[in-house]
Amino acid sequence: MRQCDENVANRPVLNSPFMPTRRLYFDDPFQDNFTANVLKCEPLSDPLAGHDATCWGVLLDQTHLYPTSGGQPNDLGKLGEANVLDVRDLENEDILHVIDRPIPTGRVEGCIHWPRRFDHMQQHTGQHLLSAVFQERFGLPTISFHLGETVSSIDLRGQQPSDLVLEGAARAANAVIFEDREVTVRYGTAEQFAELGVRKQVERIGILRAIEIAGIDLQPCGGTHVRHTGQIGMILLRGCGRIRQDWRVEFVCGGRAESAARHDSDLLASISTLLKCASVDTEASVERLLREREVVCKNLKALQPRLAEADAASRLQSAPPRSDGPRVIAEVLENTEPEYLQLLATALARAPNVVALLALKETGALVFAQHSDSARDMSSLLRKVVEQLGGKGGGTKDFARGALTDASKSQSALTLAQSLL
Repeated sequence: MRQCDENVANRPVLNSPFMPTRRLYFDDPFQDNFTANVLKCEPLSDPLAGHDATCWGVLLDQTHLYPTSGGQPNDLGKLGEANVLDVRDLENEDILHVIDRPIPTGRVEGCIHWPRRFDHMQQHTGQHLLSAVFQERFGLPTISFHLGETVSSIDLRGQQPSDLVLEGAARAANAVIFEDREVTVRYGTAEQFAELGVRKQVERIGILRAIEIAGIDLQPCGGTHVRHTGQIGMILLRGCGRIRQDWRVEFVCGGRAESAARHDSDLLASISTLLKCASVDTEASVERLLREREVVCKNLKALQPRLAEADAASRLQSAPPRSDGPRVIAEVLENTEPEYLQLLATALARAPNVVALLALKETGALVFAQHSDSARDMSSLLRKVVEQLGGKGGGTKDFARGALTDASKSQSALTLAQSLL
C-alpha cells in the first residue's frame, strides 16, 4: 500500500519514442469518454495475471483511464471494440493500457466504466477527508491507504483509537460531507504547498498536483476525486484493528456505505426473527443466549467424564475378556467432540487387557489407548497407521492421538491398527 503522493515502484517498461501520455483525468475526472491516438499496440510478453489468452499493450497520446497508483485501483473500460483489462503506469510516465484484442494505430474512441470510476472517486475523496479529521482532531496521521474491492482502509500511527475517537472522526467527517464543501485541484511546488499547510509534505521536484477540500485538507495526489464533499454520500467505519505498529481503520463511502448499511439492517432483522424478538432487543437476547450457552457448556463438561465411564462400561460388556489376546474396542464415532473421544478411550483403557482404537468420522481424529499393564506401544502403532494412510500424530506407550489427512479413511485406519496389534 502506498500514500497518494508516492511513485509506483517497479513499473513495467514499454519502449516509447513518444511524449508521456497526457492524463485527461487530472483536469476532469467526470468525463467518461474520450478520443485519442493509438501510438503503439503490441502483444505483451507478460500476460495479465488471471487471463490465459494473449493480451495487448497499447500506448495512447492521451487517456481518461486511470492507472493503478497511490492505493487506488485502475479504471476499466473500452478502446474501440477492445475491453480494457488493466491500466498501468510505466517508468517513463507513459500509461500502458492492457486490452483483450489488438486495435489499429490512429484515432480511437475510448470510454470508462463509470460506476467503477465514481465508486473509486467516492472512496478516495472520503479517505482524504477521513485522514484529515484523524490527523487534525486526534493527532493520528495516515501512513498508508488501500482502496479495496469491497472495503477501503487507512493505517494510522499513534495510540489506539478508542470507540469514542472512531465515532468522533466519523461524525466530523460526515458533517463536512453534509456541508457539501468544494473539492478542487491545485498545482504548485512542494515548497508552495508546505507554506499552505499541506497535510503531509513530499520531497519531489517540480510542479505537483494536490487535492484541496475547502477549509480542512490539502494533500498532493494524482488520483480521481469528486467535486464536492456531498458527492461522497457518507462515510461508514467498518472496524479497527492492529496492523504491526499501526492501527488499520476500515471504511466504506457513498454507494458502498448504503449497501453496507442495508446489509447490516437485513442481517439484524434476520437475527431478531430467529431470536423471536424485536430488533431493539437483539443485543439483550444475544447476551442472554451467551449466558445460557456458558451454563450448558459448563454442565456438559462436568457430565462428559461420567458419560464416558458409562459408555465405556456398556462397550466392555459387549466385548467379554479373551484369553488369546487383548479385548479390542475399535469404533468410528460420529457427531461427537474430539475431547469426548479422549475421555472414552481413557475410560476403556482402565480395564485390564483392553486396547481402545477410536476414530472420529467427521475429522479423522484418532485415539489409541491401552491399560498400563500392557506391553504394546500405542504411539508406535499410531505412527505406523498414519505413515501408511497419511496423517500425523504421536503420544506415549499407553496413549496416543493424531489425525488422518483424509477423514474418509477412518475405518481403514482402525482395521489396519487391529491387524498390526
